[in-house]
Amino acid sequence: MPKLHQRKYRKITKQILKRMAGYQQMSDAELQHQTQLLQRQVNGQRRNLKKVLPAAYAVVCEASKRVLGLSPFPVQILGAVAMEDGNVVEMKTGEGKTLTATMPMYLHGLAGRGNYLITANEYLANRDSETMGKLYRWLGLSVSSAVPQPGQDADQRDLAKIYQANIVYTTNSTLGFDYLFDNLAKTKEEQHLPSFNFALLDEADAVLLDAAQTPLVISGTPRVQSNFLGNADQVVKLLHQDRDYQISDDRKNIWFTPEGIVRMEKYLDVDNLLSHEWRDLYCHLVLALRANYLIKKNRDYVVHDDEVVLIDQHNGRELPGMKMQAGMHQAVETKENVSVSQEQRAMATITYQNLFRMFHQLAGMTGTAATDAKEFLEVYNLTVFKVPTNKPNIRIDLPDRLYITNQAKLVDSLQVVKQAYAQRRPILIETGSLELSVLYSRLLLQAEIPHSVLNARSEVKEADIIRHAGELGAVTVSTAMAGRGTDIRIAPAVEKLGGLLVLGTERMQNKRIDNQLRGRAGRQGAPGESVFYTSLEDKIVTEHSTRSVQKFARQHAQQQQQLLGKKSRFKHVIDRAQRFLANQQRAARFETLQYGEITRLQRKAVYLQRDQIMTATDLSAIIQKTFHFVAHEFVYHRGYQNHGETLLEFIYQNIDPSYRSATDLQLESRKQQESRLLQLMNDRLQRLHEQLVDQQQWLYFQRVTLLRAIDQGWIGQVDHLEVLMRVIKERSIAQVNPIYEFQREGQKAFDKMKTVINLKAVQNVTNSEVIIKKDGKIEIEFP
Repeated sequence: MPKLHQRKYRKITKQILKRMAGYQQMSDAELQHQTQLLQRQVNGQRRNLKKVLPAAYAVVCEASKRVLGLSPFPVQILGAVAMEDGNVVEMKTGEGKTLTATMPMYLHGLAGRGNYLITANEYLANRDSETMGKLYRWLGLSVSSAVPQPGQDADQRDLAKIYQANIVYTTNSTLGFDYLFDNLAKTKEEQHLPSFNFALLDEADAVLLDAAQTPLVISGTPRVQSNFLGNADQVVKLLHQDRDYQISDDRKNIWFTPEGIVRMEKYLDVDNLLSHEWRDLYCHLVLALRANYLIKKNRDYVVHDDEVVLIDQHNGRELPGMKMQAGMHQAVETKENVSVSQEQRAMATITYQNLFRMFHQLAGMTGTAATDAKEFLEVYNLTVFKVPTNKPNIRIDLPDRLYITNQAKLVDSLQVVKQAYAQRRPILIETGSLELSVLYSRLLLQAEIPHSVLNARSEVKEADIIRHAGELGAVTVSTAMAGRGTDIRIAPAVEKLGGLLVLGTERMQNKRIDNQLRGRAGRQGAPGESVFYTSLEDKIVTEHSTRSVQKFARQHAQQQQQLLGKKSRFKHVIDRAQRFLANQQRAARFETLQYGEITRLQRKAVYLQRDQIMTATDLSAIIQKTFHFVAHEFVYHRGYQNHGETLLEFIYQNIDPSYRSATDLQLESRKQQESRLLQLMNDRLQRLHEQLVDQQQWLYFQRVTLLRAIDQGWIGQVDHLEVLMRVIKERSIAQVNPIYEFQREGQKAFDKMKTVINLKAVQNVTNSEVIIKKDGKIEIEFP
C-alpha cells in the first residue's frame, strides 16, 4: 500500500473524528435527520458517495454509541475509510470488523439498493443483520437477511421484500444461487435482485481465494443412472497399490497400471477395457478408484442418516445439499453403501470469481490477506491495506516443534495440554481434519480432561463453544477457526496465567490459515501464546515435499529421539511445502478464472437476450428474425447435410404436423423453399394470434415461448460446458493448450446452441396449445 494512500486515509479519519464532536451535541432526532440530508446530497448517484463520506461515517459512529453502546476506535474508522477505496482490509482477529463494516454499508445504503455484506455463514448473516440492523434502522435505512431463518426453507423466503432493502446481509453461496435462479425467471416480476452495486466481503480471502475454484451449480433433469457403479466399486476394492494402481506423491491423482488394467479385464470378463465399447465402464472404474483411495471419510465427507455430506476443507463445517460433480458423489455413495442419489444435469453455474467481479464496487476485510496481496490485485483489482491493531500485540508465537512421527507429536502435545489444564489455563487445540479432532478428543478422554469439540458434528453449538473457550480450565478442540465470527472471551483471571494458549497439531495449507489460528490469542493487547506441533507425517509434508523427506521419516520412525532440533535440515520443510502448495493453488485458481471467463461471456450474451425479451413491449421483430434464421438454416445447411432430411419432414416435425402438399417440395428452388417455410410459420403464428386477441395475453405467450426455448438451449449448453471442461482438463495432449481447446470447442457448441434455440422457438411458437381460463389467465402446453 503506497504511503500516499496511507496519509490520505489518516487525513480523512481525522476529519471524521472532528465531525463526530459536532454530532455529539445533537439530539437523537437531529442525528437521525442527518440520513435524509445525506440522501439528498447523494441523490441516488453513487459517484457522490465519496463527497459525503466524512459526514456519513461520523453519523454512523455517533449513532453506534447511542444504539449499540459501541464506540469505534480510530483504527476501525481508518479501516472503514480504506474499504471505501477498493481495498481488502487486513484487521487482526478481535479488532472489530463487524462494527467497522457498518460505516461503508451505511454510506452505500444512502444511494439505494444493491448493497451486500457477505458473511462467512448463515448464522453470522442472521446474527449481524439483527444486531447491526438496529443501527441502520435507527438511522432510517432498511436492512434484511437473505439467508433462510432457522427452520425455514430457502423457497419460503420473501425475496421481493428481502432485496428491496438498502442493505442485505447474506452469504456468498446464497447470493450466487439467488442470482442464478433470478436469471431463470420467466417475467420481470419474478426477478428480485437489484443491480450489483457494492459488496463487502467478510473473510474475503476465504471467499475470493480458497473457494474460488468451487462453482455454484443449479442441477435439474436427472441423468440416466448407470448400472456400472456397483460392479466398478467391487472391482477396485480388490486391487492393490503399486501393483494395480499408483498414487501421486501429493496424493491428489491416481491411475491404473497396465497390470491393473489386465487384472480388471479378467475380473470383468471383457476384452480391451480401454476401447470405445467399454468407455463408460472404464470411466466408472476411475471414479470408483478415486472414491475408494483418494476421497477420505471424516476428512472430505461424513456419513449420517443414509447420506454422504461433504465437509468444507477450510472450516470443517458440513455442506448439506452440495454434491461432487461428474458422478463422483454417486461413486462415494456406492463405496459407503448408502442410497445412491440421482446425478443431475447442470442448469446454471457460476464461480465466485465471476460473481464478485460483476459488482460495480468491491471491498473486503479479513484477519489475513497480505500474503496474497498480488493475487487480489491481479484478479479482483483490490489492494491490501493493513490496519494497525488498537493496542500493541503482545502475543508470544513460539517456533514450531517438529517431530518425525505423528504419534510422537501427539503424545508430547498432550503433555502440554495436561500442564495447561492443571494450571486452569484455557487452551485451544487446532486439528486439520474431523478425523484428527475425534482422535484427539479420545486422547483427552483417556487423560480424563473434560473438553469441547468443534467440528462438522457440532456446528449447532459453534458460537457457544467459541464464546466459552477462554474461560478458566476450558479445553477446546477445533478443526479450523476461520470465519467463525464469534470472539473468544478471555476471563480476567486468565490474563494472569498468560492468556489463551493456542496449540496447532499440524500446519495448514497456507500461512493465512495458520495466522488465523494464532490470531485467536492475544486480541486487543491481551496476553496469549501460540505454538504448532508438527511432524514429517503431516498431510502438508507427505503431499508436498520430496521423497527424501518421506524416506527419512520411514527409516527413523522407531528411533528414540523423535524431536528434530532447530538446526535440523528439515526445519524449513513445512514452509517449503506451503509455498509449493500455494503456487499450485494460485495456478489452479488462474486456470479456473480462464475457463470461467469463456463461460462468462456466453452466459452474459444469453442473459442479455433474456432481459431484452422480458422487457420488450413488442416481440414481433425478434420472432420474425427467428423465423428467417430457421428457414435459411434448413434450406442452405440442415436440409442438405442432415442425412437428406426433406422439407416435408421438417415441416411435419417442427411447424405444422397436419400439413399436406400435392406437389413435390424438393423440386422447388432454395429460394422458393425458404419462402414457403416463412409463409407457413407466419400462418401458424397468425392463427394463434386470432385466438389470443388481448394484446397482453399475446405478448405473454410470445415471451414465455421464446424464454423457454432459450432456457432449454442454455441448460444443454451449460451441462455440455461442464462435461467439456472436465474432459479437456483430463486430456494429456502434447503441445496443445487446454484453454484454447476449451475456447474452440465451447464456441462451436455455442453456435450450435443458437441454432437449437431458434428451432425450439419456432416449435414453441407454432405448435403450442393455448388454454384460456375463465379468469382470463392462459395456460400453455408446449410441444
